Amino acid sequence: MDQTATTSRLPQLRQELTLTRGAAAPDGAPTWMLHDPAANRFFQIGWPAFEMLSRWPLDDPQAIVAAVNDETTLTVSADDFDALVRMLRRMNLLVSASAFDTDRLQSTAAANRLSHAMWLLKHYLLIRVPLWRPMPFLRRFARYAEPAYRPAFWILVLVCATVGLVLVSRRWDEFLHTFHSYTDLQGLVAIGLALMCAKVLHEFGHAITAYRYGCRVPTMGVALLVMLPVLYTDTTEAWKIPGRTERLFIGAAGMLSELALAAFATLAWNLLPDGPLRAGAFLLATTTWIGTLTINASPFMRFDGYFLLSDWLGMPNLHDRAFAFGRWRMREWLFGFGDPQPEPCTPSRRRFLIAFSFATWLYRLVVFFGIALVVYHAFFKALGALLFAVEFGWFIVRPIAYEAMACWRRRDALHWRREMVRSAMLGAFVLAFFVLPWHGGVNAPAVFGPLRAQGLYAPAAGYLSAQAALPRDGQRVHAGDVLAVLVSPDLEYRLKTAQSEEALLRWEVEQQPFDDRLLREGVALRRRWDAARETVAGLTAQVGELTLRAPFDGKVESLDEGLAAGTWLPRGERLFNVVGPTGIKGEAFVGEGDVGRVTAGDPVRFVAAAVESATLRCRVAAVDRVNLSTLDEPAIASLYGGPVPAQMEPGSKQLVPLAATYRVRIGGCEGNAALARQIVGAATLGHARESFAWRGVKWVVAVLQREGGG
Repeated sequence: MDQTATTSRLPQLRQELTLTRGAAAPDGAPTWMLHDPAANRFFQIGWPAFEMLSRWPLDDPQAIVAAVNDETTLTVSADDFDALVRMLRRMNLLVSASAFDTDRLQSTAAANRLSHAMWLLKHYLLIRVPLWRPMPFLRRFARYAEPAYRPAFWILVLVCATVGLVLVSRRWDEFLHTFHSYTDLQGLVAIGLALMCAKVLHEFGHAITAYRYGCRVPTMGVALLVMLPVLYTDTTEAWKIPGRTERLFIGAAGMLSELALAAFATLAWNLLPDGPLRAGAFLLATTTWIGTLTINASPFMRFDGYFLLSDWLGMPNLHDRAFAFGRWRMREWLFGFGDPQPEPCTPSRRRFLIAFSFATWLYRLVVFFGIALVVYHAFFKALGALLFAVEFGWFIVRPIAYEAMACWRRRDALHWRREMVRSAMLGAFVLAFFVLPWHGGVNAPAVFGPLRAQGLYAPAAGYLSAQAALPRDGQRVHAGDVLAVLVSPDLEYRLKTAQSEEALLRWEVEQQPFDDRLLREGVALRRRWDAARETVAGLTAQVGELTLRAPFDGKVESLDEGLAAGTWLPRGERLFNVVGPTGIKGEAFVGEGDVGRVTAGDPVRFVAAAVESATLRCRVAAVDRVNLSTLDEPAIASLYGGPVPAQMEPGSKQLVPLAATYRVRIGGCEGNAALARQIVGAATLGHARESFAWRGVKWVVAVLQREGGG
């Protein structure tokens, strides 16, 4: 018990404190809001605390406790009164009138005083800069916003939104095309200006609504959210409003203002002619719809959606209270401490708070990790790496470490109860799963096909001749068999022209000793004849290539059943595939972290993506030690739905892997099976075992080496 509180005169309450009636608690109990205007903080107190504070002028703890017990249906004790005094002193709500109080305030200030580096560390994620005190403006101009609080206005907004969205659905392609036209730098600047206009309206919606319900709006300003400026309005005094409906209106006013703006802008985009006004309407419509519904409505961060949910549930400090339930549930499930739940509530409310806490933790894990990546890439490498470490360590590692330390400090309360046995078994399983090298082999995408396969293409533009019968699909052929004969009129004309020129030069060379004119040309004439003969030989060879022959024994795959004599074909057109009767070869594509685990001779197990194909067992023939600069197999590229991340080079139109990728050549497959075509699947290479933990360590080291070297 606090002897100071019970044996001496009571400390005085600060005179500027105000006490107003608050909303009822979820169980129906009355509450009051104690406002500290100096710090602009609100404290929710219950009925017992209110009754004791209202009798503070009695200046005697025992008299106050007795008066509460005699004059109300409550039963309070001296311990309850001492707890109230300690809370008031801890929150600096009492008048400091002694050296002890001065020393306490100085020690508190010293403990809260931060160095510039620590202040930046704790606040760089969100720094608030107040810029304007809007109360004089609100007193003069808030009355002009009264029409927005009438039902007729919102009926008009609903009609405009419905009509606008219906019209947009009928011009959806044009709407999307307009959106794509703002992806350049100028478009991003325009989107930023539209967002700024929408957010200004958003904040004035909060401020005017709060003023309308009797709240003071002390400041409006800019908050730097990871160095990104966003506007904010201080509507803390909304907590002193007892009506939940009014507080919900204040919290939703910003989003409702943006949605009204989006409704009018969407309708305007459909009605306005092309020009700057229509472009502005489009930007206001898209930025407000997307920003309001995806960011402001989220209850997992301290945006409007969070305060709306907190007011709707009647639970101030919803995050902190939900986190307390989440930590309690987690500790009980893991260790079975037997602690009481953080505060009394119904089972359904308890389940909701636990689920909400875990959902918020997961959401924040993703958001904070994303922010860490953003700050890493937004600054130069040294500062980006430092900010990434700060973000990841402060917002992700630190809470986990604090929870682990809190549980460790209670290790004396740990006993081998059911929860502990379950947690130990689960921990051992997880540890074994990640640490033990049970994971064998390297899984990689692979492409398998026949050992001998060759496509036959039209070497020049022409038409199919009737001199040779075209082979049927699946027909067996022998090496050298004629499969098709093409006729190229252009090539034949060039050959006849070259032959005529060669014959003329040959005659001139033969007549040179007898003609003075030809004699004067000397050896140049013979060189022209040699060049003409080479031209004739080259064109003759090209004409000979128009006769397509089987390169080896095998089966013919016809790619077009409609081929017939007289069909015109462009140069490079593929006519047939000739596939060897036996043999299989394959190629697997492994990442940088796994290539060292694969060696020649390792067994390979290939499972095709097509379920009707049988599993193949082969051997690694060779491993390329140089990573691929281009990807020759489009089927496994991410652009075409494959597993290997790749992008198309704009100039060369070649597929380029986005990560280091190595080719593993596979052969020596069991049996005499043959593949009629190329198939895609997954291959397991070798038996080398490696733990997931070691793979993670290697990945981290590789990332550090890559980022540190670049």
